Amino acid sequence: MKIVVQRSSEAKVTVEGRVTGSIKTGFMVLVGVTQSDTESDAAYLADKVANLRVFEDEEGKMNLSLLDVGGAVLSVSQFTLYGDCRKGRRPNFMDAARPEHAEKIYEAFNTALRDKEINVETGEFGAMMDVQLVNDGPVTLIIESK
Repeated sequence: MKIVVQRSSEAKVTVEGRVTGSIKTGFMVLVGVTQSDTESDAAYLADKVANLRVFEDEEGKMNLSLLDVGGAVLSVSQFTLYGDCRKGRRPNFMDAARPEHAEKIYEAFNTALRDKEINVETGEFGAMMDVQLVNDGPVTLIIESK
């Protein structure tokens, strides 16, 4: 699994004109899944997201986690994270998981976050989505489970 975590002051996803997920303080997380990923990869990354210390404390240092600040997650499935652009001009998506597997692991990731009592909003798996984000900082991290 590969995720892109962006600290946000607000973010939302719209599908066909309707908002499917919206958060204020927290993380916008783009989630990519490969065929070999398992629910343990999802649990590992959910733990990382919940406990990343990238929110500022009273001294202005990045010392607080999502759990510490009571933040939320806007989770969006993103198969294009596994686009290989090394050859030619069109990305190769052979490393991206088939939709039925990807959705299962994506949902396991969201469930693992919710099990930590984090509010998780989502896009719509497989849909064409419009994503809006105010990246706070900006702070952007790429994390992989392998």
